[in-house]
Amino acid sequence: MISIIIASTSKTLLEKVENNIKTNAGVPFEVISFDNSNGKIGLCEIYNRGAKQARYDILCFMHEDITIHTKNWGKIVADIFESNAKLGLIGIAGSQYKSLAPSGWHCYDIDALEIMYYNIIQNYKYIDKEATKDYSNETDTKLARVVCLDGVWMCCTKEAINSYAFDENLLQGFHGYDLDFSLGINQTHEVAVTFEVLIEHYSEGKFNKDWLREILKIHAKWSRYLPINFTNLDDEKLKRGELRAFKNIFRRMCREGFKSMEMFRVIQASRASKLITLDFYLTLIAKATKYGLKRLLIS
Repeated sequence: MISIIIASTSKTLLEKVENNIKTNAGVPFEVISFDNSNGKIGLCEIYNRGAKQARYDILCFMHEDITIHTKNWGKIVADIFESNAKLGLIGIAGSQYKSLAPSGWHCYDIDALEIMYYNIIQNYKYIDKEATKDYSNETDTKLARVVCLDGVWMCCTKEAINSYAFDENLLQGFHGYDLDFSLGINQTHEVAVTFEVLIEHYSEGKFNKDWLREILKIHAKWSRYLPINFTNLDDEKLKRGELRAFKNIFRRMCREGFKSMEMFRVIQASRASKLITLDFYLTLIAKATKYGLKRLLIS
């Protein structure tokens, strides 16, 4: 019923998550795992390989450093797709707004917790912080439609991935695959967060320069369609948030050593968006110029 695809870097973690799946899946399944301990193959390529090998009509892409606490979660997932003909992709964390400004699955400069939907027990590997139970569900729903998902755990139909595969030509590393895949599936199917499956994740991820470079690629690819808004948030609030987000991206690019021209390319990639009025465009140019000059002084 479900083909589970995992890129593995640890035999110990893989064995642990396979035992968890056997205990809690509750339906026929197969695990298609790939040893990527040397890190030479990008996640998009691995996931596409797994999708081609999959025998079942539901595919689950998951990290190996997780525990699924929900009993019979496979049956729950199958029922969700069976009950929602338009649905192509589900996860356990997502946002109803994808900013024009480069970001991951949620742009935190858009100060609106009500557009974020998630249910996860989050542990921390790279910082000294206790595990947290993170939950946001403004409408108290079992299934919330979103624009994009976090990739820690995602399930899709074979029909959906046949309409849009992971972009292994654009993304050859380990970041951004979830954002691009969500945006692609959203062109033909609906994407949603389920609150019927609880997952515990044992690392928070690394949002380093490699992550940012991949996010910028995705932004350039999709910017003509952005922003995508499934909410009723005030336009002025969103616009203020977008400006903050662009400012922070330019600041970070400056700090990470990106060239001034790369900052202006971010703006150029955004020009086709309906959000880019003349005033907005000139403001972005001014902010990029500020940090571009600062970058030159640092150099």
